Amino acid sequence: MSAAFDCQRCGACCAQFRVSFYWAEADDAPGGTVPVALTRPVGTLHRCMAGTEARPVRCVALQGEVGRAVGCAIYAQRASTCREVQPGDTQCLKARAAHGLG
Repeated sequence: MSAAFDCQRCGACCAQFRVSFYWAEADDAPGGTVPVALTRPVGTLHRCMAGTEARPVRCVALQGEVGRAVGCAIYAQRASTCREVQPGDTQCLKARAAHGLG
């Protein structure tokens, strides 16, 4: 990963998109890992990370200042949606642009 796409300094995706996922990824389901206390319902089959359900978006698990130094409080337990975003991919670049990070 190049320094331009250092997720530990960016965090724009965590403050731009709704992080929704299948309900069974939460830890109140067998094998789920995402802390259910940090989620909100989105219909009957999906949940989202608290803080991403409305604008302005900021995931409750995001720590630090976007564009400077950030981290995820539940990195090892994060949802599949979070795992899918890759440094420099289309979603990453959209989020960076929205936060003036080019």
